[in-house]
Amino acid sequence: MQVILLEKVVNLGNLGDVVRVRDGYARNYLIPQRIARRATEAAIKEFEARRAELEKAQAEKLAAAQATGEKLSGFTLTLVEKAGVDGRLFGSVGTLDIANGLASAGFDSIVKSQVRLPDGALKAVGEYPVTVVLHPDVVVDITVVVQGDVG
Repeated sequence: MQVILLEKVVNLGNLGDVVRVRDGYARNYLIPQRIARRATEAAIKEFEARRAELEKAQAEKLAAAQATGEKLSGFTLTLVEKAGVDGRLFGSVGTLDIANGLASAGFDSIVKSQVRLPDGALKAVGEYPVTVVLHPDVVVDITVVVQGDVG
């Protein structure tokens, strides 16, 4: 299926690109999320008429992501979790826990899908590098310190 991208999509294209994707990907993800539209003649003409407006909205999203990225850059998040004497957690710290920790630290706009854990969930006490993808062009590295609560 041919679609017009209404925002930048990683590994697919930029705003305004007409790309061919699998039908299910378009119907189940891109179109419902308002990331893309079907590439019909009428849709292409309408897109060209609205192009400046969409580019302005995209630039505003990028500017907001860059501002948040500057504040978040080098940030250290400390989480206290129940742990055994050997330093292993009684559970794990996942993307939702980190997103909630960032929200309580004042970064309300970050959701769990933006947090990337390169080695999976954190299962022991220690310091871990975590990547936060605020925008396809804005990627910030933070440090998550997991402290054990033996009690």
